[in-house]
Amino acid sequence: QVQLVESGGGLVQAGGSLRLSCAASGLYAMAWFRQAPGKAREFVSAIHWDGGSTINADSLKGRFTISRDNAKNTVYLQMNGLQPEDTAVYYCAASPNYFGGNRNRYDFWGQGTQVTVSS
Repeated sequence: QVQLVESGGGLVQAGGSLRLSCAASGLYAMAWFRQAPGKAREFVSAIHWDGGSTINADSLKGRFTISRDNAKNTVYLQMNGLQPEDTAVYYCAASPNYFGGNRNRYDFWGQGTQVTVSS
């Protein structure tokens, strides 16, 4: 069973930055999704298990960057220029054989970390 533990969420003012972390129990393709109240869970960013390829949601306009440190089995999401519409629970997901933005293709999920951006 793959374990994913997210951290780094919190409250930040508009225009600020946060870095989320997700520690995994192995090497997998990893992704971040987010879910705002009353909305569907949406794709944010994904990274191949070797870190060589990344995919980002077009709506982010380059504000978020995904990276990983395989020596620590940890994936990061650097979020800059945060806006109130970025407020959501952010989830880390992992897959042993899929790399992309389809949430239904990820087998393992973390518990989520809340990000709140005040205006």
